[in-house]
Amino acid sequence: MSGGRLAVAGQRRTVAGVQQAPTTVRHLLHRGDFLRLLLTRLSSQFGDGVFQAAVAGTVLFNPQRAADPIDVAAGFAVLLLPYSLVAPFAGVWLDRWSRRQVLMVANTVRAVLVIGVAALVLAGVQGTAFYAAGLMVFSVNRFVLSALSAGLPHTTDEESLVSANALSTTSGAVASVVGGGMAIVATALLGSGNGGYAALALASAVPYLVAAGIVSGFDRGYLGPDHLTLAARASARDVLHGMVAGARHTVQHAPAAAALAVMSVHRLFYGLLTLMTLLLYRNSFESFGPFFPAGLTGLGEVLAAGAVGTLLAASLTPWVVRRMGKPRWITVMLVAGGVGQLALGAPFVPPTIVAAGFALGFVAQAIKICVDTTLQETVDDDFRGRVFSVYDTLFNVTFVVALLAGALLLPASGVSYPMLVVVGVGYLLTALAFARWNGAQERRSPGSSHTTHLRAAKNASA
Repeated sequence: MSGGRLAVAGQRRTVAGVQQAPTTVRHLLHRGDFLRLLLTRLSSQFGDGVFQAAVAGTVLFNPQRAADPIDVAAGFAVLLLPYSLVAPFAGVWLDRWSRRQVLMVANTVRAVLVIGVAALVLAGVQGTAFYAAGLMVFSVNRFVLSALSAGLPHTTDEESLVSANALSTTSGAVASVVGGGMAIVATALLGSGNGGYAALALASAVPYLVAAGIVSGFDRGYLGPDHLTLAARASARDVLHGMVAGARHTVQHAPAAAALAVMSVHRLFYGLLTLMTLLLYRNSFESFGPFFPAGLTGLGEVLAAGAVGTLLAASLTPWVVRRMGKPRWITVMLVAGGVGQLALGAPFVPPTIVAAGFALGFVAQAIKICVDTTLQETVDDDFRGRVFSVYDTLFNVTFVVALLAGALLLPASGVSYPMLVVVGVGYLLTALAFARWNGAQERRSPGSSHTTHLRAAKNASA
């Protein structure tokens, strides 16, 4: 039993004869191990926001460069698809290595790599060299995010997982948006040329180093895996066998497989909407009154609205899940995604696109909290690294596929009513399919879904 598990055992309490644990945010923040891991995530993802803003600005809004929709999609593909090949290795290694060591070393390596990216931006280097350097940073990021998710159950108790995921993933996403927002503001001082974006890329090294320092406070084996092995090397054959075992383990746990399927479909629609928004702000929108600017600042406004939606989803999701369960909340969110994007996106004006960004941020985070928690609850710890790496691969591959499809189908203006209908109807059909699957699961195991959540809520209030 790991140190995290021992800490969990001491946190439990008994209410009405049923073992319970407090699930409030205050309870979580009073746990030193959870708070340390949370601060590691916040610093790391703040750096991600700064770095991603530097890369996006360099590619999309740098007057010294130019990019059409195909270039934008190709850039994402070059950056995200190859590094998704790293995920299988990351998963196998995260089930062999100390996850604390992974987080410490990976953040330090990223700090060094972004210095190289900054030098390339300053020199005006484009094409293969630039994308390869960015690819290395994103590849290391795969270890960081997977290790944070796989290590989280070691810093909280099972009853608090939904709340812990809501707080961790949401605050991490907000930290990334804040980092990106501060980077956008900084462009007013640094300029929007190569020099300004190089300075932003270089600045992202600081929060990466801070994250490495924070996580070093854990004991080596505290974040797992439970059965830590010194056999750190993994051949291609080991990776293949490990991923097959992880995939088989996921398929054997229907809730985990269904959760991954929902997230994959959602990311397809998310990618289409992302490219549509980028094109609108780059090629179509002009400032809409004093509060809705165009260009990179307007895009930052959409991101900020999405962050607000993310925060609201984090505050509501644990409460709602305790009353209706994760599957039904996912279904509600898929319906809200379809109706919301159709209603708010159709006018194609900045105010409604900002509102659509808020709605999409809420839906995306609510679904992600439920999916993360489902995987952590249903997957054994010795498989968790591999399963989360499969999750991360699907998360990015489906996003890039959507971008490539959008680059071929969307007009340069970004205004496309047919594409908006495809996204809206797609969300609704996914909600219908998932609801039918969940209904079938409840009929097979009448006491395992909604009834269980109602019983837990009743016991907690007893």
